Amino acid sequence: MILILSRVFFFALFLLLVYFVQRFWFTRAWRSIGLLPNRRWRFVLRVALIALAVTLLEGLFEPLLVHLAWRLGFFNIPYSGLIQTILDPGRTLITFSRLWLITSTFGLLAVKLVKAIEWVTNRAARLRPGARAGGFNASRRTFFQYAACVAGSVPFLATTYGFADERLRLTIERVDVPVANLPPELDGLRIAQLSDIHIGDYMPPREIARAVAMANDLHPDIAVVTGDFISTEGDPLAACITELSRLRAPLGVWGCNGNHEVYAEMEDTAERLFREKGMRLLRAASAVVEHNGARLNLLGVDYQSDHPGPDEPPGPKLREIETLVRRDMPNFLLSHNPNSFPRAAELGIELSLAGHTHGGQVKFEIVDHSISPARLFTPFVAGLYRLPLARAASSNPIPSPVSMPTPKTSVVDTATGDGAKKAALYVNRGLGTIGFPVRLGSPPEITLLTLRRA
Repeated sequence: MILILSRVFFFALFLLLVYFVQRFWFTRAWRSIGLLPNRRWRFVLRVALIALAVTLLEGLFEPLLVHLAWRLGFFNIPYSGLIQTILDPGRTLITFSRLWLITSTFGLLAVKLVKAIEWVTNRAARLRPGARAGGFNASRRTFFQYAACVAGSVPFLATTYGFADERLRLTIERVDVPVANLPPELDGLRIAQLSDIHIGDYMPPREIARAVAMANDLHPDIAVVTGDFISTEGDPLAACITELSRLRAPLGVWGCNGNHEVYAEMEDTAERLFREKGMRLLRAASAVVEHNGARLNLLGVDYQSDHPGPDEPPGPKLREIETLVRRDMPNFLLSHNPNSFPRAAELGIELSLAGHTHGGQVKFEIVDHSISPARLFTPFVAGLYRLPLARAASSNPIPSPVSMPTPKTSVVDTATGDGAKKAALYVNRGLGTIGFPVRLGSPPEITLLTLRRA
């Protein structure tokens, strides 16, 4: 009950924020239209403004309505069928409305920031010795009016770029990963990793096929997909897995479930579809993979929640695979949530592969620091990380990030200490998007990991 009430509370706050932001922009647009001399144009533009407001509301509430309809059983065929057929004529407007909701919010913040700076400078001007009464300066006011217009337009331009270009700009990351306890025969093993597909309106099957073809061109020895094939129930999970089944690797294609499969209660279905397509989805399970006469222990788990529900047993992450960790060969873990990495290092798992973060989808570099929404819930945003291997659980080790990878380059571990006693984690930025179909500073990623002896 407390969880339901908290969700209702935050949803109400969200609606309140949306109301005040849209009120700011629409009241100004209404007044601006009223300044036009032509009465007919005023009428037409105001009708269009009302239609736009209705479209924004539809775009805001459509996911909730579809979710409720699916839960109530009104639709018993895939979302890509009837519902998409109904919604397709207005898909462009719905996309615009979702983009508008976020850009208008940041645009308002930018405008208010300029207004705050203007207020501070005006106050400072009045306090200067010899300042005129009132402290009014026409040129300063004009400057800040133009500055507010420029600042308010930046989020709109950035979002347009992030939607139309960077969201679709697939990037290949080539990363050398030092792995503790790696036999000489496995040195140079190549792993292709995909993650966070999120098939749907903004990630159609043809885009997944393009990513799969690029991954196959890397000629990996083994291919892995670390969860989030869909975004919500009704998304075409079968179509996504069909495209992924075209991955080619001599040691097979392996995967694990992400949080969105769990939320949609599609974990069993995903496992079955993987099996039917000749792949394997690991769910609290392990498999021994042999290469060049040496063996590795490949493990996989369903999404490891940071906030377990009341029906989940208490205890640390990865408790379901504690008995599956081997000591006679290196252990590789597929776990969608990178926050399971500290526990994996404590269990003696040499390499973990994860996704989940999307690299924040939006990332800004300021001096030598990166700002990303993903840092609100994990220290493992994207790229290669290292932790002491097989440390006691009570030590609570702090992750030491490695330099972030750049396209077509290798990342070499620079962590201090004995490299042979370091566990490694790689976090893939994923292919798709969630929430808003925009990427800025965090393009979609296909990873080629080359294993090296630490």
